Amino acid sequence: MELEYWKVAESLDAESFRELMLTYGQEVWNYAFLLTNRADLADDISQDVFLKVYRNIASFRGESSMRTWLFAITRNISINYRRSAFMRKIVLAESVTPSETHPSAEQEAVQHSLSSELWQLVMNLPVKYREVLVLHAKNELSQKEIAQLLGVSEGTVKSRLSRARQKVNGAWKEEWIHGRA
Repeated sequence: MELEYWKVAESLDAESFRELMLTYGQEVWNYAFLLTNRADLADDISQDVFLKVYRNIASFRGESSMRTWLFAITRNISINYRRSAFMRKIVLAESVTPSETHPSAEQEAVQHSLSSELWQLVMNLPVKYREVLVLHAKNELSQKEIAQLLGVSEGTVKSRLSRARQKVNGAWKEEWIHGRA
């Protein structure tokens, strides 16, 4: 369902667009969450990604897989969200103002999924390490695809992957020694 299908569906009728969203929607949301660490932003970013795809499907050249193209769009929109002055103010306000509300069911579900110790360690990594580790391990992208997506060399991806694994292993050992001893 890759290049040939999407070249035929350049006009992206309603059914093709629905299939695209069903096929890749969860992965786009997961990647947006990985980059922002916030469910509400992941929701907004996912919507923006698919709006952008709907408007620009003709610009898909097929040089990468549809999935990699969607991840690139997700990454760019996430970066723009993080850079915006509006977002900096909201994040600052949330860190200063205590929340008086109870978390939504969705937030509780996300928190529950993050309760895994290993996942928590991964989420505590700096974004550049977390990103390559999850793209490689969870999304099964090759080092070449990750390099294209991030706009860095394959060597950089390889070294970031190695460093990310070292950091997770070190933190896991530290947790094991101090947390369970």
